[in-house]
Amino acid sequence: MQLSGLKSLLGGACIGLAALTAYSGMARAETELTVYTAVEAEDLKRYAESFNKDHPDIKIKWVRDSTGIVTAKLLAEKDNPQADVVWGLAATSLLLLKSEGMLEAYAAKGVEALDKKFVDSSTPPAWVGMDAWVAAICYNTVEAKKHNLTPPKSWKDLLDAKYKGHLIMPNPNSSGTGFLDVSSWLQMFGEKGGWEYMDGLHANIARYTHSGSKPCKLAAAGEIPIGISFAFRGAKSKAQGAPIDIIVPEEGVGWDMEATAIVAGTEKLDAAKTLVDWSITKKANEMYNTGYAVVAMPGVAKPVEHFPTNLLEKMIDNDFEFAANNRKAILGEWQKRYDSKSEPKS
Repeated sequence: MQLSGLKSLLGGACIGLAALTAYSGMARAETELTVYTAVEAEDLKRYAESFNKDHPDIKIKWVRDSTGIVTAKLLAEKDNPQADVVWGLAATSLLLLKSEGMLEAYAAKGVEALDKKFVDSSTPPAWVGMDAWVAAICYNTVEAKKHNLTPPKSWKDLLDAKYKGHLIMPNPNSSGTGFLDVSSWLQMFGEKGGWEYMDGLHANIARYTHSGSKPCKLAAAGEIPIGISFAFRGAKSKAQGAPIDIIVPEEGVGWDMEATAIVAGTEKLDAAKTLVDWSITKKANEMYNTGYAVVAMPGVAKPVEHFPTNLLEKMIDNDFEFAANNRKAILGEWQKRYDSKSEPKS
């Protein structure tokens, strides 16, 4: 072969190699993870941007809805999974998915730094927690005064006829907050007592929302005097100037945690592991702390303005296994008894 011919061949090979390298880099840049989540919609852009600063080669395609809807969607897709990762769904939902064999067990890098309450007990764990949200009552002092109401001190105070039509709470079939309320009442008052309590509460409920934060947002906006919601939403609304008090019922309050897991069968396992590794870092926990007062990594959470000082001590000893194992039966019974007052689904 002549020298010029050899040069031409080598030049073509280099161009081909360069093109292959560029294509390979492009392929990495185009890795897209479908991530199912129940995280508040206003936080999703912030989550993705923070993650992409460290991993620009992985794109997140969010599929967002309320906890109950996301859980039902995942279960419906069991034999043909569409998600790669679940980032921000109730731990009770992930326990249910785990029991169905739908999660890829994975010990994320640095998982030992998390509070053990926030890590699945299996080895390796099927899910890792991010943050916790805790039930509370949002009480609009201005609207309550208009209706001659006095603030409740307990859950059972809400059964008083004076509150009739002045209460809103989340539908547990749609909302994780609604489900933790129902689950906690069944644990605190017993099965018979819990359903009797909810029968009485139902008589006073104006309507059930499909969002856990909405009852507090409505109370903050003055559209209803009392919204059963979660404490951090109340603290956030109060910090924005809403005339609300955040009431922690004396019997105790239910709680759950947002958690992350890899969906079994994903074809993008390496990228999914990268996301889960990042989701438990100190940087990620600091990000969660802007939306939640309790996070998985000890020593990270900063005090939250207006967050009730006694809330953590009022968190019940939540039986997550009970909640997960009985979820279907609890939701079915609730639907049968109370769904007539639910808002239309949008």
